[in-house]
Amino acid sequence: MTTQPILKRFDTPDEIREFPKGKFEIVHVGGMTIGRATYQPGWKWSEDVGAAMGEAFCTVEHVGMVVSGCATAAMKDGAVTEMRAGDIFYVPTDPHDSWVVGDEPYVSLHFLGADKYSTEKN
Repeated sequence: MTTQPILKRFDTPDEIREFPKGKFEIVHVGGMTIGRATYQPGWKWSEDVGAAMGEAFCTVEHVGMVVSGCATAAMKDGAVTEMRAGDIFYVPTDPHDSWVVGDEPYVSLHFLGADKYSTEKN
């Protein structure tokens, strides 16, 4: 157990999960797993992450904050919510898809769900 503050940066993440048009960087600190998602225009979860896992929808619970850009949380029931820079979001485990909106890369920080995101089985 450490008695000193620990500093980490996404410049040197503990793990990088790469997929077409995006990446998910992982940092472990203070018993938490924090992720940074960076997705390029045209990225879509079902095509760029889920297809490799044989999944049409993500079922990971997410709590995070959008740093830049815009993306959707598109629930299987048809509800679509756009998430923009500054938004703090919660997406439940209900099946959902996501995609980048517009021509700007999307970046978000994930404080819940990062440990399970884009692994072989959600």
